[in-house]
Amino acid sequence: MNLPLLKSLSEAPGVPGREERVREILQRECTGLFDDIRTDPMGSLIATKKSSAGKAKKVLLACHIDEIGFYVRHVEEKGFVRVQNAGGFDTRNLLARRVRIQTSGGEELIGLLNPGGRPIHIAKEEDKKKIPEIADFYVDLCIPADEVKKKVRIGDPVTLIQEFSEIGQCVSGKCLDNRVAAFVAIEAVRKAKNIKYEVVLAATVQEEVGCRGAGPAAYATEPDIAIAIDTTLCVDTPGVPEDERVTKQGDGCALTIMDSMTISDRSMIDEFEAIAKKREIPCQLSILPRGGTDAGPMQRSRGGFRTMTLSVPTRYIHTVTETIHRKDLQSAIDLLAAWLET
Repeated sequence: MNLPLLKSLSEAPGVPGREERVREILQRECTGLFDDIRTDPMGSLIATKKSSAGKAKKVLLACHIDEIGFYVRHVEEKGFVRVQNAGGFDTRNLLARRVRIQTSGGEELIGLLNPGGRPIHIAKEEDKKKIPEIADFYVDLCIPADEVKKKVRIGDPVTLIQEFSEIGQCVSGKCLDNRVAAFVAIEAVRKAKNIKYEVVLAATVQEEVGCRGAGPAAYATEPDIAIAIDTTLCVDTPGVPEDERVTKQGDGCALTIMDSMTISDRSMIDEFEAIAKKREIPCQLSILPRGGTDAGPMQRSRGGFRTMTLSVPTRYIHTVTETIHRKDLQSAIDLLAAWLET
């Protein structure tokens, strides 16, 4: 696996609506592998690879590239920066984090994200029990207030900072949800021999704020088959009943039967499962009770498309330590490559 590519994708900033840094990485990576590369009006990267078999069915692989993050909403007189979230955070994971502000002047400022209030040494008992809300948080840039006001403006994107790393049998980092999807798609296209489909990779935007980029991508490309590649919950960890784990780490990629937005095309699930058994590629079936993927808007675009979700089990989703077992990552690449050959 080309882990340096996954590392660069994971560490790049890209809040919903400001995915250009991630798109640039993928544009370089797709050059030479795909026959045509363009960016649609919303900002999604659309890369097309023609089939060597001539006239072939078209498959759309939707891989969202945005991450949950923030936008600057206010700069206080003392220079502290208030933020508006773009995507769903559990605020318990946000205390004492380093963040990056991409200023409109092109400078990147590193700051410290914390909620307002007393430190533990002087906190009252009721303070200790409070779970902070997004509105409680501010960014301290540790520079004079006048300098902050000159450099930072409302609407500048703010992202969490975390180094991608290999830990034991896993890889871990921020926004593997869902930079891992484009990585899987590209590695599968590289691995597949004699692909039987015309493959369209859509690196979609603004998924974390309502799956906004996938619908226009599907409408414009009119695929015969649409596959959303995404992470899914892997909560086989302490404190969660076994029946709520959704997936189990190390058991392979997941074929998602349904989530709150989509029910996958059953014939496609059966197809992938049969190939997995034949090729001895580990995979598991899953149902996600809440949440959705780009499959939702793709399935309902135009007159509707045959759609499914291929998922990569991920622990600690929507934190900066999202964690994926290499075996599950490899199985997603292997299974998608095998299907493209079939």
